[in-house]
Amino acid sequence: MKAVALTHYLPISDPQSLFDVELPTPLPTAHDLLVRIEAISVNPVDAKIRAPKPQIEATPHILGWDAAGVVEATGPDVTRFRPGDEVYFAGDITRPGSNSEYQLVDERIVGYKPHTLSFAEAAALPLTTITAWEALFERLNIDRFGANHGQSLLIIGGAGGVGSIAIQLARLAGLVVIATASRPETQAWVSSLGAHHVVDHRQHLPTQLGALNFACVHYIANFSNTDIYWNVMAELIRPQGKIVGIVENNAPLELGQLKSKSASFTWEFMFTRAMYRTPDMLAQGQILAEAAVLIDAKKLRTTLSETLTPINAANLRQAHARIESGHTIGKLVLAGWG
Repeated sequence: MKAVALTHYLPISDPQSLFDVELPTPLPTAHDLLVRIEAISVNPVDAKIRAPKPQIEATPHILGWDAAGVVEATGPDVTRFRPGDEVYFAGDITRPGSNSEYQLVDERIVGYKPHTLSFAEAAALPLTTITAWEALFERLNIDRFGANHGQSLLIIGGAGGVGSIAIQLARLAGLVVIATASRPETQAWVSSLGAHHVVDHRQHLPTQLGALNFACVHYIANFSNTDIYWNVMAELIRPQGKIVGIVENNAPLELGQLKSKSASFTWEFMFTRAMYRTPDMLAQGQILAEAAVLIDAKKLRTTLSETLTPINAANLRQAHARIESGHTIGKLVLAGWG
């Protein structure tokens, strides 16, 4: 099968940072689906894992954790899918990724592709949808059916892949959404997704929120830099409020800043369930199933902003470079193997 892989962790400008390769097609066992990959999406985690370091892989290492495709074969313990089913998923960071013509993935973290979306449109969604869903409804404990209607949510990094989904989910849950974006095009993007208010994360956030009559907010979802925004989050969160982050800190966080407010901070890491084989792994398949219903009902939309074709090393290097620039809007997808 065709694949894009690495053996050395190099700057993305190096042609050997990602290269085309032919590898044997894997065979499914246990709960595995063998999926023929039709489209993939690129996320910051791809660029982060590929970033330069001394480690050398003895065999080609395949990245990629967003895909849509067709089930080709199933392992003996599979009960939810059969060959021919169109699916989408984010996969498991401990296993070979989706930058290959065929991939093995545990059926419990897979969902049926939304009927109304193309493979490219669907591939833009899994990792960011699961991350946003878990962040809002599991980590922050926001009720997705409206029990927290009217409460305020500040989303830092609103125009990125996760923020783009979180804005939509928060609106569906009835929250007042304040999203950050700094450029005219990103501000227009988050407004189009349903943000009630848009503020510039490069400027003083408390002043901007104060001008909108928000001295503090009930929830903060930080999908950007945790270190940079820690102090301002501690200032803006209301007493007994909740904060979630997805980007690991580089310096110790002063949790004591939250003590007097009895505010809480929690991490969201989409790969936790698959990495630790938690008893509730199926929850991610269920999240994707529920998201598909919302998508097909036109209540949630894909965040695909651009498609590159075909899937090959040259286009993946281009996609990684753009992710590393920090200026992407929504999701960048690669489709077809040429």
